[in-house]
Amino acid sequence: MKDILTAPFVEEMKRTTANMYRLGWDERNGGNISMLLDTEEVAQYLDVDAVIRTIPLGFDAYPLADRIFIVTGTGKYFKNVEFDPENNLGIVRISSNGLDAHLLWGFSDGGRFTSEFPAHLMSHIARLDVDPENRVIMHCHPTHTLAMNYVHELDERKFTHTLWEMCTECIVVFPDGIGVLPWMLCGTNSIGESTACKMREFRLVVWGMHGIYGAGRNMDEAFVLIETVEKAAQIYMLTAHLPRINTIKDNELAELAEFFGVNYRKDFLDL
Repeated sequence: MKDILTAPFVEEMKRTTANMYRLGWDERNGGNISMLLDTEEVAQYLDVDAVIRTIPLGFDAYPLADRIFIVTGTGKYFKNVEFDPENNLGIVRISSNGLDAHLLWGFSDGGRFTSEFPAHLMSHIARLDVDPENRVIMHCHPTHTLAMNYVHELDERKFTHTLWEMCTECIVVFPDGIGVLPWMLCGTNSIGESTACKMREFRLVVWGMHGIYGAGRNMDEAFVLIETVEKAAQIYMLTAHLPRINTIKDNELAELAEFFGVNYRKDFLDL
């Protein structure tokens, strides 16, 4: 078998977590990522039937039975993933009854997956129903997006509209808008269920006064969705206290979306 440390999905997790940490999105052990893997690809690096140990999930993930994921660990720092992936990452297969995760590799210090993994799996289930190619769920705490939570209404239409106005590219990058949840206790099935419900409509969900969830077909797509939101939020925070002289008008936003052929939320504009 090939060396698991050379696997593209391990390398991708190393690069992405390092980028997110250096951008200041994932302080300490804040944030988490999970990615659905192709079983045949994983089998080039691991015996997918060799279970190291079994970890209860705490909810029924039966729609994902026998699927394999790479996921960040609980209490692990993103800054350490690139130097010690076997300790900070894990590869797990969801059990055939959907109630447990079978550890195939990683968490070498006896750790386990992030406490948000059940919430991730709920969002994976929701996104796969919408788009069977969606494979990545990403959660982080981008600074300006979080700051915006404290000075802007947490209304998904208004929040989305404000961000669309900040950068010409925004309505093209996330035309489906941004779902918004109020502050909720993290690490619970309740917030996972609420996020998954939003994920059926949006690829981005803001957790009020906490952070953001993003979904994508691959790591790059999930990352750049959040990156674009964060850039727009930064511009908003730099300008919100100043008189607004210029803005992108709603008819111009519609013109943008239609020119680039994206299916945008027309109900989020005043046309």
